Amino acid sequence: MFMKTAKVTRGGQISIPASIRRRWGTSTLKLEDLGDRIVITPAPDDPIAAARGALTSELSMSSSQLRARAREAEMQAERRRHAAK
Repeated sequence: MFMKTAKVTRGGQISIPASIRRRWGTSTLKLEDLGDRIVITPAPDDPIAAARGALTSELSMSSSQLRARAREAEMQAERRRHAAK
């Protein structure tokens, strides 16, 4: 774990130390304002390339298998809606 303090410039910029940039291998960051703190999280420079492979199991199925899975998911959702009434 590494904690460092950074100054914010008049232009609203901060510098991320090179060791941290190299460790995370990205120049893109996600900033979350949680009210009492700001969370900085590494984000992929190329989100599309980072997402490759996420749907591999679905894409390895035939279209009829995908339709069957979608129908089953719809039926389960419908059953949950009726059970909640």
